[in-house]
Amino acid sequence: MKRILHRWFIEAMSFMALGLFGSLIIGLIINTAASYIPGLGSLSVIGDAAQSVTGAAIGAAIAYGLKSPPLVIFSAIAVSQFAYDLGGAASSYIVSLIVIELARLYASKTKLDIIITPLVTLIIGYFSASLIGEAVGGLMTGLGEIIIFSVSQQPFVMGILVSVIFGVTLTAPLSSAALALMLDLSGLAAGAAVIGCCCHMVGLSATSYRDNGISGVISIGIGTSMLQVPNILKNPFIIVPPVLSSAIIAPIMTVFFPMENNAAGAGMGTSGFVGQIMAIETMGLSMNTIILILVFHIILPLIITLIFYKLFRHFGLIKDQDQLISLGK
Repeated sequence: MKRILHRWFIEAMSFMALGLFGSLIIGLIINTAASYIPGLGSLSVIGDAAQSVTGAAIGAAIAYGLKSPPLVIFSAIAVSQFAYDLGGAASSYIVSLIVIELARLYASKTKLDIIITPLVTLIIGYFSASLIGEAVGGLMTGLGEIIIFSVSQQPFVMGILVSVIFGVTLTAPLSSAALALMLDLSGLAAGAAVIGCCCHMVGLSATSYRDNGISGVISIGIGTSMLQVPNILKNPFIIVPPVLSSAIIAPIMTVFFPMENNAAGAGMGTSGFVGQIMAIETMGLSMNTIILILVFHIILPLIITLIFYKLFRHFGLIKDQDQLISLGK
């Protein structure tokens, strides 16, 4: 059971996030650049095309990540796109898992594999998507709407909860990006989620500078804070400063300086600066937006996380080499 849960909720979601980045997210980034940078308007065609195959990218990514045979991967592309059109990212994820796991029973088992595998996979995928696609999409969107409404009504408390949950999810071996897109987060709730992610990425990159130098700062701050997971398992106190930072900064933003974002940016933080690009996409490019991004996505996460980190070091809860990561040297 542990292996199955790891396969479905860690491996599959992690590769789903890669599929999302290679289609929907990069498409949104291209469209944002096309909207605000003179001379790049024609690139919006590329951005629209990338976004239009999001479902297919999810299916291919999950099937590839779970080491499916080639015919299953190629069939999952069509199945996942159909599911996405019915129920969005969550539907693509679940239907892709269904066909990929069932395909293990028949793929590469007969001499007619080139016909049997795609035929059976497409049939299973079509009926699975038809049966549950809209329901799954509606359920996840409904949960997202509840979260969005809750944050708008209780910005202080819900701002803390959303920020902390998404920050921890980002650093854990899960996919906050996939979660945000499945929930279709938007508005103030997405803005709070971004702050939680930023606190972990900016905060952990800063607190690990002593152990990893500038290469570690870049790898964690613009890449992923998941690089610290092995160290967090050894010393859980490492993750506490960014958690406390997100719990402090998010409600300040949600109550006094409302910032909005979208589902593509909500779970990304500063990874590839997607959270910041999507903030501009959502709020518009202005000096006020730039200042808010600098303060709430960079400066405050950096300062407040470092303050808690210094306290933890003072009391011996975090020591030198506790955050040392391997960068493939």
